[in-house]
Amino acid sequence: MERKKGTRLQDGEAHENMHQEWGRRDFLKMTGLAALGGALTLSGYPVSAFAPGPILAGLSNTNCGDRVLVLLRLKGGNDGLNTVILRGNDTYYNIRPTLAVPENGLWALSDDYGMPNELLGLQPFWEEGRMKVVHNVSYPQQNYSHFRSSDIWASASDSSEVVNTGWMGRWLEQDLPAFLSAPPVIPPALQIGVQPNMIFRSDSANYALAISNPAEFYQIAQTGTLYESGNLGNQPFERELRYVRQVANSAFRYSESIQRAYNDGSNQVAYPDNYLAEQMAIVARMIKGSLGTKVFMVTIDGFDTHSNQANFHPNLLDWVGSSVEAFYADLAASGHSENVLTMSFSEFGRTIYENGSAGTDHGTGAPMLLFGEGLGSDFLGEAPDLDNTDQYGDPFFSVDFRSVYASVMQNWLCTPPEVTEHLLDSEGLQPLDGLLPPADPPIGANEAGMLLGHEPSPDGGLAFDIHYAVRQPGPVRIVLLYENGTTARTLWNHYQEAGSHRLRFAPSEFYLSPGRYYYRLEAGGRVFTRLITW
Repeated sequence: MERKKGTRLQDGEAHENMHQEWGRRDFLKMTGLAALGGALTLSGYPVSAFAPGPILAGLSNTNCGDRVLVLLRLKGGNDGLNTVILRGNDTYYNIRPTLAVPENGLWALSDDYGMPNELLGLQPFWEEGRMKVVHNVSYPQQNYSHFRSSDIWASASDSSEVVNTGWMGRWLEQDLPAFLSAPPVIPPALQIGVQPNMIFRSDSANYALAISNPAEFYQIAQTGTLYESGNLGNQPFERELRYVRQVANSAFRYSESIQRAYNDGSNQVAYPDNYLAEQMAIVARMIKGSLGTKVFMVTIDGFDTHSNQANFHPNLLDWVGSSVEAFYADLAASGHSENVLTMSFSEFGRTIYENGSAGTDHGTGAPMLLFGEGLGSDFLGEAPDLDNTDQYGDPFFSVDFRSVYASVMQNWLCTPPEVTEHLLDSEGLQPLDGLLPPADPPIGANEAGMLLGHEPSPDGGLAFDIHYAVRQPGPVRIVLLYENGTTARTLWNHYQEAGSHRLRFAPSEFYLSPGRYYYRLEAGGRVFTRLITW
């Protein structure tokens, strides 16, 4: 069977259409300043913040409280075979006569694997036990479209289902009913560079402050405003634009906290002169200035190397290696490096064969790299077997990316196993063994119960399934509240055994009118509340 049309440069119009479809959608997300229902958007996304829920509040009581996650997005589909090289593999050198990295062009991770010299900045991480390599990461039934596969990675969905929320958005949404009505002034997530990504989106909002480029960030940090309004003239359209910009600036909740962190922090090392390094310097300064944001995402574009790969890919890897090296040196200079984990990812890998344009096309698995103090140095998963491929000529992947996410959620962000399973919709999928040491202590909201959320009931009609977990047997009560906080109905009031549970709720059975309500779980002396509308 032929590879899906559009994945190769030679596919001409079909390939161009695939990129244009991706570009049109991202353009609609990025352009314009919109005000809708009182919610402002920046770069096409809501400018909102969060109130600490049980998970995040629980983190402050553990050694997880100061932990930060940095997501490093390699946009375009990184060539994994030229990132983690199969040393001495005859097949690799035979099928890539011009693109294979020679032995004298790499440094050794082990007798079997190496990295190109452009990633030499990562060698101290490997030698000092601060880097893990996860081989050949992907998902079943690979989708070769940039935008669709990016959404799969962002949502943590199966390739056969469309999920419009991100895995980090769902994590941040846990028990945050006041997110839109009373957002605080610290962004829960900060996303810099290129197009926005739905990774931080929930059903109700986007939890990330999305900044399209470093210049936009410095505008905020140095002036406290999103948009310059003093340089506009007195024409009618300029007066209107000035008004809109002033409204946006006055409503922007993050300016004070960003300015404070910017002034309190500083970069103590010289960063390389490249776009990724600019982004990582911003992240380091915000961490060192105690912004309080838990999750950051930086992006480097250009990995869609269909042609002349040897002229582009090595430079991109050099940017990655040198930027990560400077980032952790900067954090270490102020004693912040121990609490920061960085994880790289890309929407797919590349074909194992080079094409007729001295490049590679859309493939399947690629390595994920993790960096952090005390992480250890090890390989996880199985390296791609170039002599055992599928119908498209791609090696079979060995690690489901969601098992990496589960490890990060559970063992770095200290999320309870029940919550991790629910947020990733991954029953039976375990965290990748050996990737991260277990969280100590492994607690989330509390030791008694956890309200996981709700979804439309598969039974049909206007009904919802409310999911919750009980860690200790005891009485459990679920109450539906009107928006003003008074009780509307008691949905459940029984003794329950420990475990995960589901309660079906149909508003019509309780003669309830459409509107905004809250449902509240009471278990083990704790209370959890979530917003629900119909």
